[in-house]
Formats: sequence, C-alpha cells, structure tokens
Amino acid sequence: MKAHDGMYIDGAWRPAAGPDTIEVVNPVDEEIVGRVPAGTAYDVDTAVRAARAALPGWAATPPAERAARLAALRDVLAARKDEIAETVTAELGSPLAFSQAVHASVPIAVAGSYAELAATHAFEEKAGNSTVHLEPVGVVGAITPWNYPLHQIVAKVAPALAAGCAVVLKPAEDTPLTAQLFAEAVHEAGVPAGVFNLVTGLGPVAGQALAEHPGVDLVSFTGSTAVGRQIGAIAGAAIKKVALELGGKSANVILPSADLAKAVNVGVANVMSNSGQTCSAWTRMLVHRDQYEEAVGLAATAAAKYGERIGPVVNAKQQARVRSYIETGIAEGARLVAGGPESPRGQGYFVSPTVFADVTPDMTIAQEEIFGPVLSVLRYEDEEDALRIANGTVYGLAGAVWAGDEAEAVAFARRMETGQVDINGGRFNPLAPFGGYKQSGIGRELGTHGLSEYLQTKSLQF
Repeated sequence: MKAHDGMYIDGAWRPAAGPDTIEVVNPVDEEIVGRVPAGTAYDVDTAVRAARAALPGWAATPPAERAARLAALRDVLAARKDEIAETVTAELGSPLAFSQAVHASVPIAVAGSYAELAATHAFEEKAGNSTVHLEPVGVVGAITPWNYPLHQIVAKVAPALAAGCAVVLKPAEDTPLTAQLFAEAVHEAGVPAGVFNLVTGLGPVAGQALAEHPGVDLVSFTGSTAVGRQIGAIAGAAIKKVALELGGKSANVILPSADLAKAVNVGVANVMSNSGQTCSAWTRMLVHRDQYEEAVGLAATAAAKYGERIGPVVNAKQQARVRSYIETGIAEGARLVAGGPESPRGQGYFVSPTVFADVTPDMTIAQEEIFGPVLSVLRYEDEEDALRIANGTVYGLAGAVWAGDEAEAVAFARRMETGQVDINGGRFNPLAPFGGYKQSGIGRELGTHGLSEYLQTKSLQF
C-alpha cells in the first residue's frame, strides 16, 4: 500500500522529527503492508503551531466558502471510494464488500451533511436585546480509533472545519494509511494550509502530547473508556473542553410482541458486523423467558452463518483479548451455543462468531465491552426486569427495542439510559446525534449536535 514517510503539516508532507516508524500489518495474513512515521511531541508541537497560525483566517472565512471546501472534500472522497475501501481492507482486514458499503460510503455521506450544514446553519441569532454569535472553539486535537478509521476521522474533522476550527489529527496506529489518504483528499479539496494537519504516532507519545498541548482548545477522542478517563483528567487540569465517545455494552431488547425471528437475526448481524468491533454493537440480547430457548436456537443458527463471512479482529492483542473474554464466559458458567475461544483459522487474527446463553447480568461478559464477535443472550421475567437489565451497566451508548407495536417499543426506549435507540431495526441516520450516557462519553457526534461541539457562544447586549 502507498504510505507517506512524513507528516502532513501546514499544507505539505514534511519529514518526521525522529527516525522511528510504525509497521502496518494486514490482520488477514499478518503481512506488513506499509510503514509510517512514529510522531513525537516535537511533531505535534509543529502541527499545533501550524493550526494556530491558520486558525484566524479560516475562522473568518464565510460559512459558504467553508461549505464549498467540504463539498469538494466529499467529492474527492467519492472519486477515491474504491481506493479507500481497498486501504481499509488492507489495514483493518474488513471484507472488501463491507469496506465499500460502510467504511468508504458512510464518511462520504457525513462529509456531505456537514457541507450542507456549514451553508445553512445559523451562526448568529437574536435573544431579546442580545445578539448571540456562535464561534469556532479554536484548535481541535482529534484522536481517532481503528475500528471505523475514515468514518471516525470525518465525524470529527468535518464538523470542526464547518465550525471554522483548525485541526490536528492523531489517528490510530493500526490504521494510519487511511488517515494519510484522507490528508491527500483534504489537500486536493483546497482546504487552506495549516487548517488540517496529520501526525501519525503512538497514543502514549503523540496522542498524549496532543491532549496536553496548551495550544489545543478542544480534545475530541473516540476509544476506550480507560483512555477517555486519562484524556478527561488531562483536559480537566487545563480547563480544556473535551468530546469523548467511549465504550458501550448496548442492550437489544426483544419484547414478547415482536417478530422474534427477525429481531434475533438482525441482532446477530449487528453484533457480527465489522467483526464485532463496533462500540454501539447490541452485544446483550434480552429475551422474555417464554421465548428464550427459541431465541437461543435462532441466534446460534444465525451466528454459524458468519463463520466465513466476517473478517479478523485488528491485531494479535485484540484477538487474545476477545478469546480471553470467551474463556471467562465459559468459566463463569455461561452456556456456549456457537463459536468458542479456538481460532477458526491457522493464520490471521480471526475469532469465531460466538453466542452465549444462560448469561446473567452480573457476569463479566454481560458487563464489560469485549469488542469482538461475541453475543450474550439474557432472559428477563417482565418488562421492568428487562429495563433493569438493559440499564444495569456503566455504559449507555446505544441499544435497540423490538415490539409488535411501535408505540410500545418507543415507550420502552424512552426509559432506556442510552444515547441512541433503534426501533424495530431503524436505519442508521448520519444526521442523528450519536453519543453516550454515563461512562460511554461526553458530547455528541453527527448532525447539528455534532457541529455544536466545535462552537462556543458569545452574546452581545444592546
């Protein structure tokens, strides 16, 4: 794969400050597909200085012009869609069809949505005898994960640019080639030099330097809750704004009136999508006791169909982590009805699509985020019991409710402590706010709510 040996800073590819590099490994065959620089605190400082210098001009650029640059970015991404999909497949291991349908397509839609918002959003309003101005928060330090490498970049960078902010991006070290491709697209779209900057590197080095840098006004991070706590502590010490999209343990609640077969099959597909590496995956399926065994059988049958259809997890460490959780589930007494801890292939970081039955709410696999193709099926006694189980984790990112009557499902969803709920298989909406309750994060992404994270408010009284 094509890889740059420098950082994209101030509108050009520049040599890294140090000699160290990061190897990019294909999770399917464990072959090295590229190398990128391992950025240092010096590289981060150079990028932040470039962003700060570019900020006044970009913030003063009329929203219509910012919208035009975002529209151009959308068009460049669309023109390079096949290349994007191939790159994501090479460094994440995602099947090419999924990379084309999701990893490449969704970011294009999100970029387009912010092109429209930049042109139409009211950045000024009247409030009595005051005029309220919405202004860019400043320089954004964006730290993104590997599971949806381009989507997570676009979900941060596009609203930041629409708001008039300048950005320094530190992508995940497992998927930096996609980030480099994005930097090329930004350059081709005509975004002014310094408005967007890319520093590849390791989280504890480049990521921490970016979060700590006094020239960064907002840190937007997507990743684990553990790292989110660290970033929150760093930002809190500096009274710096953060947007944190963290872990999840989402409940898929199937009420007795639902179409059981459809709810189970869609639920299994949701968990297996992207090899289970989705923070909002419905990893806990809640089924009424009278329908429980039927649902378990349906889930086991559905999961077996994904054995040759899903890709690997991202790396050897993640493979070992997921397999360890499967072993813990067995040790704590859950009933294994599909899959297991054994690797299904001799090469690559594959994990068997796994389903557990007889899972109780207090088990480790029902409380902790596994981030792999592992589903826990829990039984409930009545609706109140289902609600207690659904809300009974430290997370609250997403979820689902199924019922024969939509009003019944909506009534239950309103009582769930989570940021987003799909009703009877509701479709993904790039304009809907995405983010969590409790330890699933702070703030929202996508749509107008995502744009608001990158704005601050000033009122003028007359």
